[in-house]
Amino acid sequence: MTLSNLPPLVTVFGGSGFIGRHAVRALAKRGYRIRVAVRRPDLAGFLVPLGNLGQISIVQANVRYRNSIDRAVEGAQHVVNCVGIMAESGRNTFDAVQEFGAKAIAEAARGVGASLTHISALGADAKSPSAYARTKARAETAILSIKPDAVILRPSIVFGPEDEFFNKFADMSRTAPFLPLIGGGKTKFQPVYVEDIAEAVARSIDGKLKAGTTYELGGPEVLSFRECLETTLSVISRKKALISLPFGLASLIGSIASLIPLIKPPITSDQVALLKSDNIVSKEAEAEGRTLKGIGLLPTLLVSVLPSYLVRYRPHGQFTGSGKAA
Repeated sequence: MTLSNLPPLVTVFGGSGFIGRHAVRALAKRGYRIRVAVRRPDLAGFLVPLGNLGQISIVQANVRYRNSIDRAVEGAQHVVNCVGIMAESGRNTFDAVQEFGAKAIAEAARGVGASLTHISALGADAKSPSAYARTKARAETAILSIKPDAVILRPSIVFGPEDEFFNKFADMSRTAPFLPLIGGGKTKFQPVYVEDIAEAVARSIDGKLKAGTTYELGGPEVLSFRECLETTLSVISRKKALISLPFGLASLIGSIASLIPLIKPPITSDQVALLKSDNIVSKEAEAEGRTLKGIGLLPTLLVSVLPSYLVRYRPHGQFTGSGKAA
């Protein structure tokens, strides 16, 4: 095969992360050549078998360093940015990773004439009390000023085998006497399956999504925080009290926990601030077709997938009877 006949090259930043690894697989199935740009290539080798021999390559890149970004996009026709963090750690701050990094990737994509698909988040808002949401919003603004034809995907809370929401509370239920309903558990989510997001990414690379458009990706049902925890407990056959935890107290706990070295806090004060706003698809996006259904995808139900990976949290694993609870 001559160089000119090679399949298009897609550089995926953050391809070893939760959403990134599923996006890589979706792109590999379509035959694209994929260059996965990650901070630790030595920890991303599991991605290579997702494609054919030589189809997926791993390169080192850190979104805080522009020269590594430029090297990662050389020769690429498409760029996907899946980089994001839920909590700050050391030099990996929201500003550095989600704003500066996203802007640098957009500039690099423009420099090589590549299309750009950026993973943002529902709730991105420059006026949000959450630094996570503010940097996501500022990144979107910067990206569209640099690459007006960029496709931006805003998912709600994401579920899938490696998620950090349903897994977290399922694991917590094994030892904790109760599960906390932060802010009373009234916050609304629209859980979206990670494979649906990956398919949306792939379709954007296929050119099936409208350039310069922001899509809001949510699942087929809106659930409150309480309903999410109730569903989790039902799936893992456990009974736990659900205790309301005011936002103020939850924020204080998050702040204190963040001060303890070498321990990953169960929640941060910024995540508590994020929970003060609902995380659902807007009516405007639905009306304009900027949703999963709008691009021809049928969103996956939470309960159709949750048991497949939460089974390990049941009292006796997969052999726990559906009618029993611990």
